[in-house]
Amino acid sequence: MRIIIGVGHPKQVHLWKNIINNLVNDGHEVLVGAWDKDITLYLLNIYGFEYEIIGKSYKGLIKKAYGMLESDIKSLRVANKFKPDIFLAGAPYLAHVSKLVAKPHLYFLDTEHASIAYWLTYPFSDVICTPSCFKRKLNLKNWIMFDGYQELAYLHPKYFKPDPSVLDDLGLSKYDKFIIIRLISWGAVHDVGQHGIDAKMRAQYISKLERYGRVFINSEAKLGKELEKWKLEVAPEKFHSLLSYAQLYIGEGGSTATEAAILGTPSIHISSTAKYCGNFEDLHKNYKLIYTFSDDRQALEKAIEILEDPNSKRKWRQRREKMLKEKIDVAAFITDFIENFPESFYELREKELEDKCS
Repeated sequence: MRIIIGVGHPKQVHLWKNIINNLVNDGHEVLVGAWDKDITLYLLNIYGFEYEIIGKSYKGLIKKAYGMLESDIKSLRVANKFKPDIFLAGAPYLAHVSKLVAKPHLYFLDTEHASIAYWLTYPFSDVICTPSCFKRKLNLKNWIMFDGYQELAYLHPKYFKPDPSVLDDLGLSKYDKFIIIRLISWGAVHDVGQHGIDAKMRAQYISKLERYGRVFINSEAKLGKELEKWKLEVAPEKFHSLLSYAQLYIGEGGSTATEAAILGTPSIHISSTAKYCGNFEDLHKNYKLIYTFSDDRQALEKAIEILEDPNSKRKWRQRREKMLKEKIDVAAFITDFIENFPESFYELREKELEDKCS
């Protein structure tokens, strides 16, 4: 089978990397259609994946609309050349092209509040696949769910082992405590009108958190000179290893907050959209692995409370073990679903209907 996968964000490289390896090992031919955004191309190169650039990131709604048209055209050219049997993506452009070439499109998503991109994709997708904790009720006949999180596709212990060399890279020992603060650019369409840590609060975050360990700031946007001292300089492919060793993660990045929680690192997410996300609700309500706040002062208070507890990291590791026992191997599930499509879809829909009736 010939498969094309759309990757528009660095997280999606991580999401698909083990699935791509599974598919290739099973004899399938896979091509990535990539957006030139942040470190996406860097990660694709590091992992040795074949890809075609079919778009880039633009700022502003008008430019983003132009970027989508541009990506549609480039995606069609790539598809006509590669001749895929199936399209997989988390962005609209491959969904549009799939209909033009009459091939199925499978849409994997987990962010409830990214409404614009989703409504540009739903009508063109043959299957919509979300975590079972997804809070938006789609009421669509082609909607299926799995009991896990997308982040487990790359951070499940079956696939991920922390690389201790990242500590050496930063002059740390395994006994040193450190905290990671994450700042995002708020440039995505679904970020419009949202907010996280107030700029005036950042200095206060640093001064108070430094009492408990070294502070690193990981930022999408360029940091001002006043914060440059705390800027995290680490190879992107080692970031998850660093996150697993941290005493605490606190920040605006939703995916990073989920990643920290899944790795067993105390995690605090700050965003005015946090209440809309099923991942956060499930990880908090059922496992106490993450806390979410729209108020940055309340978030800082919670961070200090966690850091004051010398056993917090051990508690999070124990909670993580409970979560891992109750969730599925997401990479294996998605691989099997793709390889056995469309039969896999009918089987899952039938099972879901049986569960509802029982």
